[in-house]
Amino acid sequence: MSLLSWGAQNWTRHSRLGVGEAGFVALCDALKVPGSVREKAWKTYEGLAAAEGAPAYDKKKKETWGVCIFIVAIDLDEVTFTFTELLKSISISVCTFFQFLKEVDVNMDTVSTKVDSTVSRLKKKYDVLFALYHKFERTCGLIYLEQPSSEISAELSSVLVLKNYWITFLLAKGKVLQMEDDLVISFQLLLCVLDYFIKLSPPAMLKEPYKSAVTAVTVNGSTRTPRRGQNRSTRTSKQVDTDTKVIEILCKEHDCNLDEVKNVYFTSFIPFLNSMGIVASNGLPEVEVLSKEYNELYLKNKDIDARLFLDHDETLQPDVIACSQLERTPRKNNPDEEINVILPQTPVRAAMNTIQQLIMILNSAADKPSDTLIAYFNNCTVNPKDSILKRVESLGHIFKKKFAEAVGQGCAEIGSQRYILGVRLYYRVMESMLKSEEERLSVHNFSKLLNDNIFHTSLLACALEVVMSTYVRTASQSDGSSAETDLSFPWILNVFDLKAFDFYKVIESFIKVEPSLTRDMIKHLERCEHRIMESLAWQSDSPLFDLIKQSKEREGQTDQPEPASTLNVPLQHNHTAADLYLSPVRSPKKKASGHPHSATSNPDAQPAASSQSQKPQKSTSLSLFYKKVYLLAYNRLHTLFFRLLSEHPDLEPLIWTLFQHTLQNEYELMRDRHLDQIMMCSMYGICKVKNVDLRFKIIVSAYKELPNTNQETFKRVLIREEQYDSIIVFYNLVFMQKLKTNILQYASNRPPTLSPIPHIPRSPYQFSTSPRRVPAGNNIYISPLKSPYKFSDGFQSPTKMTPRSRILVSIGESFGTSEKFQKINQMVCNSERQLKRGAEVSDAPKPLKRLRFDIEGQDEADGSKHLPQESKFQQKLAEMTSTRTRMQKQKLNDGNDTSASEEK
Repeated sequence: MSLLSWGAQNWTRHSRLGVGEAGFVALCDALKVPGSVREKAWKTYEGLAAAEGAPAYDKKKKETWGVCIFIVAIDLDEVTFTFTELLKSISISVCTFFQFLKEVDVNMDTVSTKVDSTVSRLKKKYDVLFALYHKFERTCGLIYLEQPSSEISAELSSVLVLKNYWITFLLAKGKVLQMEDDLVISFQLLLCVLDYFIKLSPPAMLKEPYKSAVTAVTVNGSTRTPRRGQNRSTRTSKQVDTDTKVIEILCKEHDCNLDEVKNVYFTSFIPFLNSMGIVASNGLPEVEVLSKEYNELYLKNKDIDARLFLDHDETLQPDVIACSQLERTPRKNNPDEEINVILPQTPVRAAMNTIQQLIMILNSAADKPSDTLIAYFNNCTVNPKDSILKRVESLGHIFKKKFAEAVGQGCAEIGSQRYILGVRLYYRVMESMLKSEEERLSVHNFSKLLNDNIFHTSLLACALEVVMSTYVRTASQSDGSSAETDLSFPWILNVFDLKAFDFYKVIESFIKVEPSLTRDMIKHLERCEHRIMESLAWQSDSPLFDLIKQSKEREGQTDQPEPASTLNVPLQHNHTAADLYLSPVRSPKKKASGHPHSATSNPDAQPAASSQSQKPQKSTSLSLFYKKVYLLAYNRLHTLFFRLLSEHPDLEPLIWTLFQHTLQNEYELMRDRHLDQIMMCSMYGICKVKNVDLRFKIIVSAYKELPNTNQETFKRVLIREEQYDSIIVFYNLVFMQKLKTNILQYASNRPPTLSPIPHIPRSPYQFSTSPRRVPAGNNIYISPLKSPYKFSDGFQSPTKMTPRSRILVSIGESFGTSEKFQKINQMVCNSERQLKRGAEVSDAPKPLKRLRFDIEGQDEADGSKHLPQESKFQQKLAEMTSTRTRMQKQKLNDGNDTSASEEK
C-alpha cells in the first residue's frame, strides 16, 4: 500500500477533523515523512487540538503540523528533511518557529529533552551564522567599490563576489570546524577567506587601504588579473605564506589578534584549500562547483541552508528584538552635532574587544614562573618547582588533544595558544595568592599548599576557564543571555578529571587576587560556582558526600554539615584558597600535628584545648560550601515565590524550612539531582498541605522564566538508578515518600520550628557599573569606567556613551573640542536656572551648589570650596570627579549589588 493511500484511509477515521487532513498529507509527502512519523505526529497534533487553547492551533494548522512532524522525527531518529526545507514548507522563519515550539510545549510534556537539545544546537548555529553574515556584508562594503571602473568585467560584480566569498567560507567552516557554533574561530576563518579573495581581486575594485596593499604585492611580482582570466599566474603556497599585508589590515580593522588569525590561516585554511585542490590552481573553482560541495554538506547535516542569507530569505530573517540588538550605527539627535566615534557592539565586535582585553592583561605575563615565584618555591620544605612544571606540561598535552577533538583536528595549535594564555594567568594569580597569604599569615614556607596537586590543577583549570569563556563566546551572548557550547563549563573539569567540589574552592580567591578581571569574567566564574552548588558538586562521585559522612561521624553523632542556627550569621569572606584546600578532616582520636611555620594555618587549625585526644576539626570547605548553598537556595526560592505566591507571604518561611531541612538532613536526595528540583517539590508540598491551589504546571511555567534555567531540570529527574522521569513523578515516588511525615507536620497544630532566613551579604564579587543620573533634569550622568573597550595605541578608551548619543566626557582622557565644553557648560547653567525658577515658588528651596546622587541615600558632593574664577563647568566637573572616585572605591569594598539581586 502506498503512503498516500494509507494516509487517505487513516484520515477517513478522523473525518470529524475536516479539511485539515489533506493539508497534513501534502505536507508529509513534500517532506518525504515515513509512516511511523506521520502517525505519531498526527496523534501529537490531536492531543494539542484537544487541549486548552485549541482555537489558536486551529488558526495555525500548517505551522502546528510542521512542529509536530519536527518533534516526532527527532524523537524517532527518522528525519528525512532539512530544517530549512521544513521552514519553507510551512512558510515560517527560524525565530518564529522556535517561539511557536515554545508555545506548543506549554504543558511541558510535548517536547522531549532530545528535541530541546536539537533546538538549542540549531539556535546557536543560526545565531552565529546571522552574526557572521551581518559582519561579512558590512565588511565587504568597506573593501569593495560599489561601482568599479568599466574595465572590470561584469562577472566580477559585487553580487557574484559576495556569493563566491560566502559559499567558500561556509564550505571551509563546515569542513574545518567540528564545533560550528564557535563565533571567534569562525570569524577568524572568515578573515582568512577575505584575505585570499582580496589578494585575487584587481586593485581597481578595491577601496583603500586594501587597494594599496594589493598594488604593493603586484609590484613585488605577483600578477593580478581577474580570477577567471586565462593568463593569470599560478598562486603558490610560498606566495600565500609571504603576502601578509592584507591580513594585517583586516586584523587591525577588526581588533583581531594577528598571530591567532595567522595560526588559523596556516593550520586550517591552507589545508582546506589543498583539500579542494585550489592552492596550485588558478584561483577558485566556479561558484557552482563550490555550491554543489556545500549542498552535500548541508544535506548531510539536515540543518540550515546558510546560502539563503545571500538572498535575504524570509526564513532566515530575525525578529524585531534581534534586529534591535544588532543596531549598526549610533543615532544622532542633531545633524550638526559632533559625532563621537562609537563602534557598534555587534556580537563579533563584542567578542573581539573582550579577547583583546584579555590579551592586554596577559601581554606582560610570562608562561613560566617569575623570579618571585621561584623565591617562594625555594622557601618551601619540599621545593615544588619540578612537579609544577611537569604538571603544566602534561596537562598541556591533554588540553591540546581534547581541544582538537572538540573543535577540529586542524585547530590543535589554536588550543596550544589558548593554553599558553591560561598558563600565564595561572602563574600570575598564583603569585598574587602567595603574596596575599604571606601578608595574612606572616609566613614564607608554603610547602604544603604548593605541593598539593588538586590545588594546582584547580587553579590552572580556573585560569583556563577564564580564557575559554572569553573566546568561546556565541552570538546570543551579546545580549547578556547564557549560551553553552561544547567547550563551555564544565568541559575543563572533564579534560583535567577534576571534581567540581574541588574546583569551587579556588573561585572566590581567584577573583579576589586578580583585579584585572572584567565584569563579564567575574560574572562567568560566579555562574560556574552556582552551577557547582546546584548540581555538579552533588554527583555520585563527588568528594562532597565523603566530607558530609565524615562530618556526621564526629563525636556525638549529632553533627550536621551546617546547622540552621548559623543561617542568620553574616557570611564572612575572609577565607582563602589555602584555608579550603588545607582544611583538616581528621579521623577521630588522632592528635593534631603540623608545621607551625608552613602555610597550613587556617581558621579551623587553631590550637586545641590541652587534652590527650582532640576532637576532629570541622572542614572549612564543607562549612563554607553549605553556607553558600543555603544562600543560593533561599535566593532562588524567594525569586520563584515572589512570582507565584506573593499573596501568601506566610508560606515562604514554611517552604524554606522544608527546603533547608531536606538539604541538611536528607542530602542524599540531592545525589545526581538539582537544587531547583528540591526547591520546586518543597513549594508544591507545602501548598498541598496548606490547601493552596498551586499545580506543578504553574510552578514549572514560572520556573522556566527564571534566568539560567534548563528544561531538563524538570523534564528529566532521577527516579532510581538509570531511570528518569518528570519532576511530578519524582515528587510522588521519591520526595513525598521520604519526607511525608515531615510535610504533614506543617498541617498539624505543632509545626516544625522554622529555619532562620539566611543573612544576605553583599557579594564579594559584584560592583556597580550602572550610570548615575544627576537630578534636576540636567541630563548629566556619571559612572565608573567600564568595558567594552576599543584597544588601540596601547591604551583603553570607552566605546559606549551613557546615555547613548549624548556627549561623553571620560575623566582622565582628552576632553575633545572647545564646543563640547561649551555645550556641557550650557547644560549645567540651564539646569541651575531651572532650579532657581523652581525655588521662587517652593517653600523649601534646595541648595544650588550641590549635586545629589541616589547612592546609599542622599550622598552629596559639596561645591562650596571652589575658587571664584572657576567656571560653572569646572566646578561641576570637580564634583563629578570626586563622586566618581568614591563610587570606584565603593565597587571594590562592598559592591552595589547583592548576590540576592542579581542571578548570573
